[in-house]
Amino acid sequence: MIKMPAFLFALVCLLAACAGPQTNAPADDFVRVQGTQFMLDDEPYRYVGTNMWYGAYLGAPGELGDRERLIKELDLLHAKGINNLRVLAASEDSELMRAVRPAIVENKEGELNQALLQGMDFLLAEMAKRDMKAVLYLNNFWQWSGGMSQYVAWFTGEPVFDPDVTGKWNPFMQNSARFYRMPEAQALYRDVIKTVVTRTNTITGVAYNQDPTIMSWQLANEPRPGSDADGRPYFSHFEKWIDETAGYIKALAPQQLVSTGNEGAMGTLQDAELFEQSHASDNVDYLTFHMWIKNWSWFDVKDAEASYPGAWETAQEYMQQHMAIAERLNKPIVLEEFGVERDNGVFARNTRTKYRDRFYAQVFNFIESNARAGGPFAGSNFWAWGGFGETDREDYMWQPGDDFFGDPPQEAQGLNSVFSNDESTLRIIKDHAQALQAIE
Repeated sequence: MIKMPAFLFALVCLLAACAGPQTNAPADDFVRVQGTQFMLDDEPYRYVGTNMWYGAYLGAPGELGDRERLIKELDLLHAKGINNLRVLAASEDSELMRAVRPAIVENKEGELNQALLQGMDFLLAEMAKRDMKAVLYLNNFWQWSGGMSQYVAWFTGEPVFDPDVTGKWNPFMQNSARFYRMPEAQALYRDVIKTVVTRTNTITGVAYNQDPTIMSWQLANEPRPGSDADGRPYFSHFEKWIDETAGYIKALAPQQLVSTGNEGAMGTLQDAELFEQSHASDNVDYLTFHMWIKNWSWFDVKDAEASYPGAWETAQEYMQQHMAIAERLNKPIVLEEFGVERDNGVFARNTRTKYRDRFYAQVFNFIESNARAGGPFAGSNFWAWGGFGETDREDYMWQPGDDFFGDPPQEAQGLNSVFSNDESTLRIIKDHAQALQAIE
């Protein structure tokens, strides 16, 4: 063997480092779109997933995170057939009363919390071991992670608008939507996007934009044009923001998909035509929609028996409406948020989930029927995974240092969370996963 001189060896190593991380992952390892279907390794990719927004927080090193719990959570999810996680990839430091702390984006100079990014590294590395895929969202319309309203406060110098203090949601939404029209906010947002999307995983050595574990980058959690009452004049700004931001991400990560995180018609001024119009962009690879039968006053958890049948009828109509849009746009569609409270609206573990189980089972049957018929319904992420999280707070409200739940900090912990001991719900989820696997 010819021995390379030390100085030459050092030079080769330096050049390799400058060239950046490499991955030999073939194109078939990445989820791609073919008409109304997802494809993976030349086979249709359908999935049952969950929302686990706090994944990077659990993955953080030291006392900030809880890697032992994260491994337990991933093992249980994998055992139940859950192979897709929707995860928060950017939170903003904020004075908002219910915002999660600490945050990934620490200030308007764009400094990022390295421990939380290492938490994302760990999460993605562990997901890869279990053949799971990630959907990572890069902002939030709502207040619980800082989000767009924090960007607005940073660049206007105005006090942050906090709906948990004022109780005023329409003005909050209008304020949050100013984000789309602020060049300074968009510049910082793109800096954050570029830093995260091109980051090199400190555990695997693979750049995020070359990692097939990441199925999709998502513009934000539930971006809206503004409030239903006053947002219509600004719809064109919202539509432009979707197209241009999605295009920016695709240029950075051409092998990965881009989605919006939008709720569907209910998140687009309650106008299905505007939802379709804003998602027709070639830069948006697939459609997302959310469905909240209780939050949208279709279902009364305190009068469940009487209100549920009508709620389910409305839910079917909403799903069918969005299936038709996906067909017209020739794109897959995912129901990436849906859920309902435990019976009688309680939060505690070991309480009944009769109506949640009924709702999950019927939604899953709808997805399976559409998939068997060759339709565009490609998967779902239920909201949300609470797993092994526990709280002893009488008001169930999160405080820094508490366990993370599927429910974000502005909501009671346990509101919509599926826990590790919800055996009947987990059985329904596992049966659905097996049913999707069996579809040709």
